Amino acid sequence: MRKILLIEDDENISFGIKTYLEKDGFKVDIGENLARGKKKFNFKYDLIILDMNLPDGTGYEFFSFVKSKSNIPIIFLTVVDEEEEIVKGLDLGADDYIIKPFKLSILKSRINTVLRRVKRDKTLIDTLFCKDLKLIKSQTKVFKENKEIDITSREYKLLELFMENQNQTLTRELIIKRLWDIDGDFINDNTLTVTIKRLREKIEDNPNKPIIIKTIRGIGYRMENEYD
Repeated sequence: MRKILLIEDDENISFGIKTYLEKDGFKVDIGENLARGKKKFNFKYDLIILDMNLPDGTGYEFFSFVKSKSNIPIIFLTVVDEEEEIVKGLDLGADDYIIKPFKLSILKSRINTVLRRVKRDKTLIDTLFCKDLKLIKSQTKVFKENKEIDITSREYKLLELFMENQNQTLTRELIIKRLWDIDGDFINDNTLTVTIKRLREKIEDNPNKPIIIKTIRGIGYRMENEYD
């Protein structure tokens, strides 16, 4: 089931969108304002529909909040029929822009178009996110809270593997095989243990109680991108 986060303060509009889309198989969660939207936000959403005019801030603010953490596509809603506002939203990286009032059938069509495009382009994503971590493939760089961290080649490749398979348990055998195939060097169980330990020291707030890369006893590890 495709999940959508709708940030909209007009109860009539949000009720109409939620009812219409859920009849078509979507799951829609509603945030009535900026604060509620931030509280509800997580990485499980396939798309965000965002009103640009909110009672406690602007859609642009929420857009920046989301894009600093994820590549989740966003469609803006607005009553402002002005070219300048449309260009600003699209320049920021919005995936689409719909002016109120609109037909729900048109909104659904736009949503499906964006989701198809995202699915097609998924393999081309250059930047990966997990909590306060950001990995840029083309630059081979890793950032924590927007500050670059010093990381070895093996640690980078291990982190990239985790970030490409978030919320999935990876066995130690699979990880060792993948790292060995990439480096062409022999990687054994002890090497993996040491690499995990050093990586945690760089990306976890408390390496002794990791919340990003968790140990699955007797199996391997899992990178979790949900906030507690």
